[in-house]
Amino acid sequence: MAHPKVVVIGAGIVGTSLAEEITARGWTDVTVIDRGPLFVTGGSTSHAPGLVFQTNPSKTMTEFARYTTEKFLSLEHRDGWAFNPVGGLEVATTPQRWQDLHRKAGWAQSWGIEGRLLGPAECAALHPLLDADRILGGFHTPTDGLAKALRAAEAQARMATARGARFLPNREVLGIVENGGRVIGVETADGIIAADIVICAAGFWGAELAKKVGLTVPLVPMAHQYAKTGQIAALAGRNTERGEASLPILRHQDQDLYFREHVDRIGIGYYGHKPMPVDMSTLAAATAGEAMPSMLPFTDADFAPAWRESMELLPALGDAKVEEGFNGIFSFTPDGFSIMGEHRELAGFWVAEAVWVTHSAGVARAMAEWIVDGTPDTDVHECDLYRFEDVARGDRFIQETSAQAFVEVYDIIHPHQFRTALRGLRTSPFYDRQRELGAFFFEGGGWERPAWFEANAELAERQRAEGVPFPERDGWSSRFWSPISLAEARWTRERVAMFDMTPLTRYEVAGPGALALLQRLTTNNLDKSVGSVTYALLLDETGGIRSDVTVARLGEHRFQVGANGPLDFDWFTRHLPAAGDCLQVGRNDTDGSVMLRDITGGTCCIGVWGPLARDMVQPLCTDDLSHQAFKYFRALHTYLGAIPVTMLRVSYVGELGWEIYTTAEYGRALWDLLWEAGQAHEVIAAGRIAFNSLRIEKGYRSWGTDMTAEHTPAAAGLDFAVRMAKDDFIGKRALEQAGEPAKILRSIVFDDPAAIVLGKEPVYVDGSRAGYVTSAGYSTTVGRCIAYAWLPAATVPGDAVEVEYLGARRAATVHAEPVVDPEMSRIRR
Repeated sequence: MAHPKVVVIGAGIVGTSLAEEITARGWTDVTVIDRGPLFVTGGSTSHAPGLVFQTNPSKTMTEFARYTTEKFLSLEHRDGWAFNPVGGLEVATTPQRWQDLHRKAGWAQSWGIEGRLLGPAECAALHPLLDADRILGGFHTPTDGLAKALRAAEAQARMATARGARFLPNREVLGIVENGGRVIGVETADGIIAADIVICAAGFWGAELAKKVGLTVPLVPMAHQYAKTGQIAALAGRNTERGEASLPILRHQDQDLYFREHVDRIGIGYYGHKPMPVDMSTLAAATAGEAMPSMLPFTDADFAPAWRESMELLPALGDAKVEEGFNGIFSFTPDGFSIMGEHRELAGFWVAEAVWVTHSAGVARAMAEWIVDGTPDTDVHECDLYRFEDVARGDRFIQETSAQAFVEVYDIIHPHQFRTALRGLRTSPFYDRQRELGAFFFEGGGWERPAWFEANAELAERQRAEGVPFPERDGWSSRFWSPISLAEARWTRERVAMFDMTPLTRYEVAGPGALALLQRLTTNNLDKSVGSVTYALLLDETGGIRSDVTVARLGEHRFQVGANGPLDFDWFTRHLPAAGDCLQVGRNDTDGSVMLRDITGGTCCIGVWGPLARDMVQPLCTDDLSHQAFKYFRALHTYLGAIPVTMLRVSYVGELGWEIYTTAEYGRALWDLLWEAGQAHEVIAAGRIAFNSLRIEKGYRSWGTDMTAEHTPAAAGLDFAVRMAKDDFIGKRALEQAGEPAKILRSIVFDDPAAIVLGKEPVYVDGSRAGYVTSAGYSTTVGRCIAYAWLPAATVPGDAVEVEYLGARRAATVHAEPVVDPEMSRIRR
C-alpha cells in the first residue's frame, strides 16, 4: 500500500527533524522545501546559539527537550558533534532567584532530569570565569549542553534522504493547493508539488503562510540580541576549534543573560531589552537578496546594560570588548508554548511552529506519532493549535501577550500570576457585584475569575478568633493568595456560599444525531431519561484521557455539555457526522444531524452550595427541590422568582446544592435574587481558591492538571465513569487491551499542619523519587494540606511518602479517597 505524500515546508531544525522522524516510521515519500539554500536557510536555525536547558515547569516541554538532547547526542556529522553535553549552570544573585532555583531543582526531580544545587565555590569550580562573590549559588544539570543546530539539521536530513526523502532548496511557497476541504499540493515558483499531507514548519514565516489557508497561528517574531566578545585571555588554549566549548552553558536570569563559549570567546544572549516585534508583512521585501533575513542589525544601545552586568558576573570580560553581534529573530507565542496540530478546516495541513532548537526533535517525534499513528505518546494539549480561545486569536491580543512573554522569558513567574495585558475582556454578568465585594481576580481563558473576596475578611478574623487554625505560609506560597480563601472554604462546609461558575465552558449538542455522537465520544452511558446528568470522559484512540465532561440531557435530542475548553470544541467538531449540509461553522462536510454550539458567553451560572443551600433556594422556587423530588445528578428547568433557570444537582465542592444556569440577560437579576435570599442564611460569595480546596477534599480531578492524555481512566481513579458494556466508543478497544497501570493518582495528606505545596513537586517513597504532585490545597476540614500525586501502583493508603518543597522534605501519608465525606452524605442530603 502506498504511503501518503508528505511535503514539509521549511528545512530548518524542525523540518529536518520531522523528515527524519516520519521516514523512520516507514513513510518515505517525503519532500522538504525551503525558500533558502540548504542548510543555512536564513531562518532561526541558521543563527541559533544552541543552548539547551532541559528543565521547564512544563512536563511536556521538558520531555521534548530531553529527547532532543538524547537524539542530537546520537547524531553523526563530518564536522564533529551535533550536541556537546557540557552541562548547564544557572546562577542566582538574589534570594528570590536562589529560591527559584530550588523550585527548578524540584521540577527536574519530578520530570527525571539529573540536577544538583551548588554553592558559590562549586559554581566557580565548574565555570572559572564566574565571580563567586557575586552569586548565592547555582543549579547544575550535567546533561544539558550545546546543540549545533545546522549540523543536527543536516545529519537528520541525510538520514531521511537515505530512506527516500528529498530536499529542495530555493523553492518559495506561493500557496497551498486544496480540493474538497483537503490539501492536495504546494504551489511553488517551479510548479506544484503533489501532497496528501503538508506540514508548515516555516519558523517565523509560518504565521504568514498559514494565513494563506485561513488559519491563525498565534506567534510573533521577535528580535533578540546576541553578541560575541573578542578573545578572552582566560580561555586562550582551552578549547580547540573542533571542540569549541567545554565550560557549562550559563544563565544569569536575574539580568536576562545567558553565556556560552565560542572557542576562546564568549557569546552573550540578552532578553533585557524592550520587545522588538518584526513586521513580517515587510520583512521579505526589506531583506530581499540577503542571505540571512533572520539576522537584523545589532543595536548597541540596547545591549549596553547587558555588557555592564556581564562584566560584573564574569570579570574576565573586563579586558575584552564586544566584537560582533546581531538581533536574531525567534518566534514567541502568547503563552510561551509551541504550536502543533492539524488545520480543522483543511484536512492534511499541519503546523509545527514556534519551536526552538531546545525542543525541536521532541516536537518532531510527537508530530510524527500524531500524523502517522494518530496520537502522540506525549501529552501535547499545552501546545495544541486549537488551545486558544477566540479572544486570543486577534492581532492585538497576540501582539501584546507575546510581547509580555518576551519580557517575562527569564522572570520568576508564580503559578497563580496571570498576565497583566488585556484584562477584563470576558466578564460574567456578576462582575460588578463581585467588584463591590472586593474580589481579587485570577484570569483563565480570558475570563475574570474571583480568587477570593475581601468582603469576607471579617469572617476570616472571626474564625481565627474562634480558634480555627490559619497556618502561616512562606513568602512564595502566600503570593496571590489570602487566608480569606480558607474562611470561604470552611463557611461553604458550614453554611452556604455562591460561586461564579460562568467561565465553565458549555456546549449545546442538539439534533437527531446528538445522542449517537455523544455515545461515540464518551465513556459513560448517556442513553438515559431526559433530566439525567452524567459524568464521562473523552478518550483518544490509545485510551488516554483527553478531557472530562458533564452531560445534561435537557431534551430528547438536546444536551448541555460542561467541558474544559477550546480543545473539546475542536474534538467534537472533528467528529461531527459527515456529509450533507453543515450546521456548524468550521466543518463543511457534516450531515446536519447534529448542531454544536458554544453557549458559554450567552449564558451564566451560579453554584449555590452548602448545608443551607436548600433552605436558601427553595423559597424562590415553586418546584420541589427536596432530595426525594430532585435527586443527585438530575437536571430541572424551572423558575427562581421570575427568572427562567436550568438547575443541575451536581457539586464539584462536595456539598448540597446546584449549578444554576440562565441566559446572560438575566444574570444580574439572578445574582441579586439569590444574594437577597441568602442574607437570612449568611450567604457569602466564595472564590476559586476555596473551590479548589473543596474539590481536592472530595477527590475530584481537574483535567490538564491531575490527568491528561498520558493517563488511562484506571490510572486516574476514574473507572467509575467508564461503561465497557455499552457499544463502541473511542478508546474502548485500547482499554480492553490495557494492562495494569504502572502509576496511579493518589491523594496524600501532609503530616505537619503547616506544610504547604503548590504542585509539580517531586514525591519520594523510601528515599527514592517515585512521582510528582499535580495539585494541592489546604483543607480547613482536616486541618492539613491535601495533594494529588502520581505514585507507583503498589502504593496503598497508609504508606508514608515525602514531598520536596523548596529543598526541604515534607512528610505525608497516602490517604483513601475521598479524604472528606467518603460516604457522600453531605451531597445527598
